[in-house]
Amino acid sequence: MEMLVKEIVKACGGTLLCGDPQTVVTSVETDSRLLQPGALFVPIIGEKTDAHQYIPQTFEKGAKATLTQVHTSMDDPAHCWIRVEQTRDALQKIAAAYRDRFQVPVIGVTGSVGKTSTREMIALALSAQENVMQTKGNSNSQIGLPLTMFQFEPAHTAAVIEMGISAFGEMERLVQIARPNYAVITNIGIAHIEQLKSKKNILREKLKIAEAFDEFSVMFLNGDDEMLAGICKTTALPVVYYGTQPWCTYRAENIRSDGVQTVFTVHTPTFTSPVTLPVLGVHNVRNALAAIAVAETMKLDLHKVVARLRTYRPPAMRQTVHHANGITVIDDSYNASPDSVKSGVDVLCNLRNPGKKIAVLADMMELGELSEQAHFDTGAAVGQTSADILVTVGPRAVQIAKGAVSVRPDMPVVLCENNAEAIRALKEFVAQGDAIMVKGSRSMKTDEIVKAFL
Repeated sequence: MEMLVKEIVKACGGTLLCGDPQTVVTSVETDSRLLQPGALFVPIIGEKTDAHQYIPQTFEKGAKATLTQVHTSMDDPAHCWIRVEQTRDALQKIAAAYRDRFQVPVIGVTGSVGKTSTREMIALALSAQENVMQTKGNSNSQIGLPLTMFQFEPAHTAAVIEMGISAFGEMERLVQIARPNYAVITNIGIAHIEQLKSKKNILREKLKIAEAFDEFSVMFLNGDDEMLAGICKTTALPVVYYGTQPWCTYRAENIRSDGVQTVFTVHTPTFTSPVTLPVLGVHNVRNALAAIAVAETMKLDLHKVVARLRTYRPPAMRQTVHHANGITVIDDSYNASPDSVKSGVDVLCNLRNPGKKIAVLADMMELGELSEQAHFDTGAAVGQTSADILVTVGPRAVQIAKGAVSVRPDMPVVLCENNAEAIRALKEFVAQGDAIMVKGSRSMKTDEIVKAFL
């Protein structure tokens, strides 16, 4: 990227305290540890740290400019200091101005679970014919999404942007920055319900992803999701459905798995073809349908798209399958919600390993007053599967165990207080041929359990 300091000042409505307005900035960074020479540093005041203290350090690393909401004057002719009211807001305004330079299709992806895997599937599909910019990692927040915008380059012909929210008003701000032409909503679950209070509120906030739509825009919705399935009756937005229901415009039939890959037949308005995915789980079939729907709407060759989907690999810690010492380990430790836990256990049960299938499930966070019931219901769903053993980690996950036993009283259950205890317990009974699926909210750091077996 390249922006002149004077363009940055105009974009954020700031005041240049000192420095040359013709200075060229080649990147934007909020983390002083990641900063590259030529950067604009944006110091964020967080709950524990005020990053303004790192401004001198960033200049030592080669930063050309900094925003500040603390300083009102500065005498530093070697660097540009830009005074703003609030650095976070200024970052978002600068990102929106930079995004304005690129008149390419932008696909926004949101939903309670599955945003990252769906975004990666769509980006992979579009890469069959497009030069795609996509969100890196999990940079989908009020800070992460603006930083993603600065990854745009003139060579890009499309972008797939992940858009995550956890509170009221956040989607409107993300839309003002990314302004997606197309939008995909994966599902409406109870992730972040602690802040948003109800699934109806979550649905209402997610639908705001369409606030920047024009006459050519399309919203792609998962027709298998109960709340999304009825949206077409209550909105004037252009809606296209994908899923396994017979009425979906983009639908999958004859879904089957051999324990290693998933095969299905896709039907679109103009195209019918077998599709092979090198991953397991019906949720991945839906992700592929979303990708195919977006690709056909953008007039891509679906033969090339289907061929590209055969090369899909899941993001790290999101149902990544490892084989070590005769044991299969499914690392799904990035995060957890009731819906994503069920998807993870579905993948475990679809494996054709000769030994035991062991579900290791830790606490799920941000469920508010629904937490106890949500954990119990998740356990009940696990009890109805072919999982052989359930290991729970953390105080909340005790309810997962109770739910599982309520459905299957003879199901072997191991209760652990922490990851170290879970590792010790697992190593006592895990044998060659067994498969372990590990999942929990990010703060539970269940990747520690995965690493113990790799």
